Amino acid sequence: MLENEIKIPSKHNSKIILKVMPGHFATTHSHINYYMDMTRLKSGQRESYEVAKTMAKDYQYNKPIDTVICMDGCYVIGAFLAEKLTEAGVMSMNMHQSIYVIEPEFNSSGQMMFRDNIQPMVRNKNILLLLASATTGKTISQSLQCIEYYGGIIQGISAIFSAADEIDGHKINHIFSTADFDDYKSFSQTECPLCHAGKKLDAIVNSFGYSLL
Repeated sequence: MLENEIKIPSKHNSKIILKVMPGHFATTHSHINYYMDMTRLKSGQRESYEVAKTMAKDYQYNKPIDTVICMDGCYVIGAFLAEKLTEAGVMSMNMHQSIYVIEPEFNSSGQMMFRDNIQPMVRNKNILLLLASATTGKTISQSLQCIEYYGGIIQGISAIFSAADEIDGHKINHIFSTADFDDYKSFSQTECPLCHAGKKLDAIVNSFGYSLL
């Protein structure tokens, strides 16, 4: 599978390289024809720093941020992002402030939640929602509903990759989009043309990675 790997440099920062592999993949909500390997972008020190530095530009000068909520295992990026937003020497709305970096919990029903000790970091706080990828938008919609339920104020959404520019009236700031590889497609599980053509799945994928079939 890795033999088909394609490397796509970001138009915003040439140091950010997205690795993609064409094929037939199943996610929780859809089937897609490209798998995006973001392992190094989320876990590598230098790569995560470059992602955070690029994302920070969307908020440094015009958005107050109190809390970064990290989805898809993006907590390393989230920590660097908080550092960039609060560093001295730049005209930042968050300069010298302390920004919380948290992850949500999911209960046995798959509902996103925050424990009592974490809720004060959400309630009445200016929230930046951080994701690795947004394809169908269902995860973002679920996250927004949860954040608003706990009293958070959505100030921005950032993703390494997003198939949409806006979801539920909120702009998605992204580093990569479908414009970076024009033939990217996402299908519902029942309407996938690859399945209808008899093409077997190559792997099941999620925010942790992939499992070959």
